Amino acid sequence: MKSRTSGRISAKWLPILCIAFFFLGTLFINRFSVPFESNRQLILTQQHNQELQIVSEDCSSKKKIGGDKDVMDEVQRTHEVIKSLDKSVAMLQMELAATRSSQEIGNAGGVVEDGPTRKKVFIVIGINTAFSSRRRRDSVRETWMPQGEKLQRLEEEKGIVIRFMIGHSVTQNSILDRAIDSEDAQHHDFLRLEHVEGYHELSAKTKTFFSTAVAKWDADFYVKVDDDIHINLGQLAVTLSRYRSKPRVYVGCMKSGPVLSQKNVKYHEPEYWKFGEEGNKYFRHATGQIYAISKDLATYISINQPILHKYANEDVSLGAWLIGLDVEHIDDRSMCCGTPPDCEWKTQAGNICVASFDWSCSGICQSVEKLKSVHEKCGEGDDVVWGALV
Repeated sequence: MKSRTSGRISAKWLPILCIAFFFLGTLFINRFSVPFESNRQLILTQQHNQELQIVSEDCSSKKKIGGDKDVMDEVQRTHEVIKSLDKSVAMLQMELAATRSSQEIGNAGGVVEDGPTRKKVFIVIGINTAFSSRRRRDSVRETWMPQGEKLQRLEEEKGIVIRFMIGHSVTQNSILDRAIDSEDAQHHDFLRLEHVEGYHELSAKTKTFFSTAVAKWDADFYVKVDDDIHINLGQLAVTLSRYRSKPRVYVGCMKSGPVLSQKNVKYHEPEYWKFGEEGNKYFRHATGQIYAISKDLATYISINQPILHKYANEDVSLGAWLIGLDVEHIDDRSMCCGTPPDCEWKTQAGNICVASFDWSCSGICQSVEKLKSVHEKCGEGDDVVWGALV
């Protein structure tokens, strides 16, 4: 009985022990939970700070990007303004040079009419012709080129000037010159050039044509065509009107033929060595049957004609004068359609050609006899040009 009693805890100690264990438990929990809560709070704080930093960096980045974009937009606008001013200055310089050139030609007793004012027109078309080509000229007059009052009306209402361009013979006032004077008195459709006629002088004649035309007319475009091809005037006007907003354009059927070094062949190039090794090709240029250049380019040729080099072939010469300039070359295949059935099929399909000729003849083969047939099959209609929106 004694031993069993001694192993028991007195009942009076129970409340004391309970209180003691309670305080010990509280101390234990506080000691180990505080660091845990502190660490958790620290982690949450760090995570919150990181989120704030990310948001801040993102805002800063967007602000920087937005700022950079504003700066770039301002730079772009400034660049566009400078380009516009450059173009305006260039245009004024061209106009001044053209006026000076016009006055010089007038003072030299050239073909320019009295007075410094040039007539404002849309297109000046120069038809290259020779003393011996009367029948060709008549075939053109009977087909695509208006005559008499219609020719004058075309100039007044549509701003399209058409002239046969020709110089003079070696002997001034010869029978050849008088024949042209008589023909011009009848038709009033010639532009006389200060140029001595000759097949091997076509490059010089081309320069003189542009210079004379620029001095006489203030046109958007100057066009050279041969007298043995067919032209649809309305389609030509519509085609060129697409490029009115461009300052320097060179429009035609672009090609790059071989440089012919062999003598006694057609289109022989005496200066073939300038184009590199034998067998090389020319740079891109418009075929000579028809091409158009804008006002700035024609004015450039007029101003610089004394120092522009002439190659054997006129189309190559023009390409050479323009190759080093800031010029847009426009390859328009509607300006070199074939004769029927090619242009006829295209006309029936609604794809009217600007110009038609035979490549094998560098014009319409036997044009005097065939031009009327080509006009009937490939012509746009005589009234189309009057309704063309230009």
